[in-house]
Amino acid sequence: MTPKIPDSGRFITLEGGEGAGKSTQLRALAAGLRARGLEVVETREPGGSEGAEAIRTLLLTGGADRWSPRAEALLFAAARADHIEKTIRPALARGAWVLSDRFLDSSRAYQGQGALSDSDILTLHRIGSAGFLPDRTLLLTLPEAEATGRAKARDGDAEDRIGGRASDFHRAVADAFAQFAMDEPDRVRAVDAGGTADVVTARLMDAIKDLLP
Repeated sequence: MTPKIPDSGRFITLEGGEGAGKSTQLRALAAGLRARGLEVVETREPGGSEGAEAIRTLLLTGGADRWSPRAEALLFAAARADHIEKTIRPALARGAWVLSDRFLDSSRAYQGQGALSDSDILTLHRIGSAGFLPDRTLLLTLPEAEATGRAKARDGDAEDRIGGRASDFHRAVADAFAQFAMDEPDRVRAVDAGGTADVVTARLMDAIKDLLP
């Protein structure tokens, strides 16, 4: 099927804690959009461009204390700036839909738990990426016990340096995501990630139906 050329591309991000099913659902959502004749670019953070993927390796490997909170936030902001410039904006300019597994809200939720405030993270984003935001952010929500079980089943003992942090850290991250959805309901839509994969995908499609051409 020849991809449709909409008036403009759309940028959709999937967010949520460890084990929420973001990667699985991103692939399913992309397939659903392609079935409608749209060009879809699947990407991720940190990463999504050559420079950002190099920074991803620095961020996700090594010991838990490899980077200070400020250094970590700066690395994420640098990776995001390259990702937007090299991958996201060019795709949107040609009318594609871009789906990203994590984006700015993950930095706000995760790096915002350390020495930096939410305002600090947003300032870094304004400097590095001119404040660029998604058209819609889909926040996958799941009870803590179920999310932890899914993450363990997925990763076993091979957690990265951020995913392997203590449960109280991840609880604070979940609370931060929930607050974003309350504060920005037009952009951030909370979506129940419980149930079968097909059911969750249908919920996600419903949450972006107003953006579809």
